[in-house]
Amino acid sequence: MANTNEVLDVVIIGAGISGIGTAYWLQKKCPSKKFTILEARDKIGGTWSLFRYPGIRSDSDMFTFGYKFKPWKSSNLLSSGENIMSYLAETVKENDIEKHIQFESRLMEAHWSDSLKIWSLKVIKNNVIFDLRCKFLSVCSGYYSYSEAYKPDFIGEENFKGQTIIPQFWPENLDFTGKKIIVVGSGATAVTLVPALANQGAAHVTMLQRSPSYIFTLPNRSKLFDFLRKYLPSKLSHQIIRAFILTLNTMSYGFLRKFPKLAKSYMISQVAKQLPEGFDVEKHFTPKYNPWDQRVCAVPDGDFFHSVKSGKASLVTDEIARFTENGILLKSGEEIKSDIIVLATGLKMNLMGYAKVFVNGNQVNLNDHLVYKGMMMSNVPNLICAFGYTNASWTLKVDLTANYICKLLKFMDAKGYNVAVAESNETPSDESFLALNSGYVQRASKILPKQGRKLPWRVYQNYFIDKFIMSYSAVNDGVLKFLK
Repeated sequence: MANTNEVLDVVIIGAGISGIGTAYWLQKKCPSKKFTILEARDKIGGTWSLFRYPGIRSDSDMFTFGYKFKPWKSSNLLSSGENIMSYLAETVKENDIEKHIQFESRLMEAHWSDSLKIWSLKVIKNNVIFDLRCKFLSVCSGYYSYSEAYKPDFIGEENFKGQTIIPQFWPENLDFTGKKIIVVGSGATAVTLVPALANQGAAHVTMLQRSPSYIFTLPNRSKLFDFLRKYLPSKLSHQIIRAFILTLNTMSYGFLRKFPKLAKSYMISQVAKQLPEGFDVEKHFTPKYNPWDQRVCAVPDGDFFHSVKSGKASLVTDEIARFTENGILLKSGEEIKSDIIVLATGLKMNLMGYAKVFVNGNQVNLNDHLVYKGMMMSNVPNLICAFGYTNASWTLKVDLTANYICKLLKFMDAKGYNVAVAESNETPSDESFLALNSGYVQRASKILPKQGRKLPWRVYQNYFIDKFIMSYSAVNDGVLKFLK
């Protein structure tokens, strides 16, 4: 694409669920604004077109994970990746968003100039670099790397004669029928893969975990939604079930954090009811941390527990000594034999899609900045990043963020401003703004922005608090500074 002297109002980075939602709200609330979406890959969908492993599904309910403006029509609370992709494709088509997307266009560098009051972007497409300019930059690329996953180095990996797979890069048309499989890990990916592989023809699946995670069963059909649809219009039914789930989830999270011992005891007791009598729940399903110190894994209709109870899958809680020719040798001395080893060992966090950001020629290290209202970086003008919730549906927060962009742009137009910057000399908090101590968060501690100790620099991971401060409080709050 040729360089252009046109200055766009907004450039959105990423055509995943965040970028598509942001584009929708810009079209609806700021129809005069000119924008484009830069998508590094050749398709929309982000996570949902990248991850292709068996059983890939949402781990949040679809009534809140789906867009507010496009009701989720199925009664299923958790949905397959394929259905989510269809939903996103429908959204793009219905709202004529694809015309705004520039595929295979990766942001390399973003340069802000105080004198010009614009972002100058260097973008690469088909090995050709072109320039774009915009007033506002909306980063919707998520917070993990699409090109790398987190993989520890294991002794003797080269000795294993079978196949080693990372879920993020699942081989197309892999035939695992009749194969013995080890899934290394205990997070959302692992508990999704185990029943999917077990029920799709694997001879046996062993989930090998160093330590347990919290796992709870979620009924995968909303009887309340089915009931409401019988008597109420579909749109109203969706609004009611969405509000109900939002309130229930917020209250549940608050209870789990307020009474961790009671919550832990209850969650473990529910697990025990779904497993054979005498199963060692203490060893395999009792984490060393409190609920929501790390993400809690939801399994639809207890499919994970069914696969264990049926004997198609088993759990081993131990550490890996080394890989062998035929599988994995554990520190306990036991060897698990396998044809395929799946390393569901986590994500590698990455912000801005590896793009470098500069303000007046100085490179920005986000770790040196505080996050304002969970979306703007302190002392970086006209830049908004979409960070979803870690304890609720991702889309809830990015929807609020997209609407705030529209609110901010309208305010600036009305006042004649063209620069907005959150200035801060606040002392940062030691707590991660993601409110988790998971391994992938700890590993990324040197690249993540920090949060403060009070609003608007503190991130509460609470939809109702965010709804108030982003939708109803004044844009000109004394912290956000504006320039003409």
